[in-house]
Amino acid sequence: MQILYKKREEIPAEFTWNLESIFASNDEWEQAFKAIQNLLPQLERLKGTLAQSGKALLTVLQKRDEIFEPLERLYVYSSMRKDEDTTKGIYQGMADRAMQLLVQATTTASFIEPEILALPQDKLDTFMRETPELALYTHQLQDLNRQRPHVRSAEVEAILASVGEVADAPDNIFSMINNADMKFPPIKDEKGQDVELTHGNYLVYIRSADRRVRKDAFDTMHSTFLKQRNTIASTLAAQVKSDLFYTRQRDYSTCRERALARNNIPVSVYDNLVETVSEHIPLLNRYLKLRKRILHLDELHMYDLYVPIVEETNDATSYAQARDNIVAALSPLGEKYSTILQQAFTQRWIDVYETSGKRSGAYSGGAYGTLPFILMNFQGKRESMFTLAHELGHSMHSYFTRTNQPYQYGDYTIFVAEVASTLNEGLLTEYLLKNTSDRAVRLAILNHSLEDIRSTLFRQTMFAEFEQQIHSCAEQGEPLTADRLTEMYAELNRKYYGAETVIDDLIGIEWARIPHFYYNFYVYQYATGISAASALVQQILHEGQPAVDRYLKFLSSGSSDYSIELLKKAGVDMTTPGPVRQAFQLFETHLTQMEQLLG
Repeated sequence: MQILYKKREEIPAEFTWNLESIFASNDEWEQAFKAIQNLLPQLERLKGTLAQSGKALLTVLQKRDEIFEPLERLYVYSSMRKDEDTTKGIYQGMADRAMQLLVQATTTASFIEPEILALPQDKLDTFMRETPELALYTHQLQDLNRQRPHVRSAEVEAILASVGEVADAPDNIFSMINNADMKFPPIKDEKGQDVELTHGNYLVYIRSADRRVRKDAFDTMHSTFLKQRNTIASTLAAQVKSDLFYTRQRDYSTCRERALARNNIPVSVYDNLVETVSEHIPLLNRYLKLRKRILHLDELHMYDLYVPIVEETNDATSYAQARDNIVAALSPLGEKYSTILQQAFTQRWIDVYETSGKRSGAYSGGAYGTLPFILMNFQGKRESMFTLAHELGHSMHSYFTRTNQPYQYGDYTIFVAEVASTLNEGLLTEYLLKNTSDRAVRLAILNHSLEDIRSTLFRQTMFAEFEQQIHSCAEQGEPLTADRLTEMYAELNRKYYGAETVIDDLIGIEWARIPHFYYNFYVYQYATGISAASALVQQILHEGQPAVDRYLKFLSSGSSDYSIELLKKAGVDMTTPGPVRQAFQLFETHLTQMEQLLG
């Protein structure tokens, strides 16, 4: 049902994003580029002045914002133009220049935070009293003030900044090994023909209905990484040592504490997540038992975890059908939300269809003062509809935030970023289940929901446990050898899957192919995000307007308060087990429905 276009020029304008709303032409972009370049010396001249008075501090902050607000628009325009057709050299060049200007501006502005933190607190308080216009920056300054105990002298700070490129080396090296140098032997597909195994098609073959194919894909992928285990172990160990270096230089007690402090997230949130998920592993085993039974397997292996356990259904979904289903599914969020959601389709927020050279995948983009754009490669399937709902969640979050907050708080943290997107998927799931009587389709939707929670809540929390363990080892001076990493990872798989699954030896090396382990305690936020979203979905469907009002206020708050506090105001306290348990209640409800349908 997908409409295929060979060339971008063939696509009706209504299915393309309106980037002309940012800059009407490339010439206009060039003028903006030069204007920002001319502002940088003005900010440079303010270096060393902000301690003079409250007005001087205000001047510095305003000049910084005067540069970065248009600079963000400059960057997103060029990068999204490049994503339309990655083969066009003009936009590759513009995107590169925009990035260079962003780096230059960031370097120019780097004096601001150290100079503010060099101010005695009583002097900063005096500035705030004497200069009422500084009230706009109150939360920013309070957030910066949290870092005061962890900021070093200007000389040490300069050294720490200069080693940033060295600290990025482990991730860069792993990326080159993983994406450029790693080659996999061929496997035989379902027809017995040799096919090259790649990172991209591994996901296809590990879901194959032919068990021999998915076992071959699993064995080939992990055996190849096993051959590189010592090199990759050294790379990951270097990344952990880098995290530990910054932790000690900034006087944090653990790497995890430093990582979570960026967004002021209590360490107890992390511990609470791991403990609550661990309590619910028997629920995962119940699902795995069902999977084993429906697949008619004597033993469930690690390569059997991704194949769909329900019969194939006709999941063809046109873009118009996806739009109508999403609009109907999100109607519980109220008239205001629905009216703005319609604008996504009528005001050209979305670049819908795949064409030659277009960037793959999907994302929500834009900047303060632009439309909250969405890049799609709509494939005419049910999965594309869920992807569209997900990205619309991000874009609606951006719209409400940018409409209701000043530029200074017109963004939101990673900790809450996945809440709005996952909530949309949750509401779409509930809508489809309520309005679908076809048994096979209901089973497919339930399977999608269960797999989403398994792969996000259980699997990402297992990753989070692994991150905590490897950093704890480094903090205690224990070496992170390939054998040690493999042993720890295999043991975690036994904890999560061992009751119902054969823990194949090769699963122990899976740590070597997970890029997120180089992101310094990032993955736990996927699990907290889906937990918060699941809790909010149930509140919205059961409470109605009061829950909707809280949620819309959350969407509108941007970064005007700490993420953990914004979620509390929305009705979700991530410092307690409640939201994670609510996510598991949803998992159990859908699992029970699936068990009943399967008999």
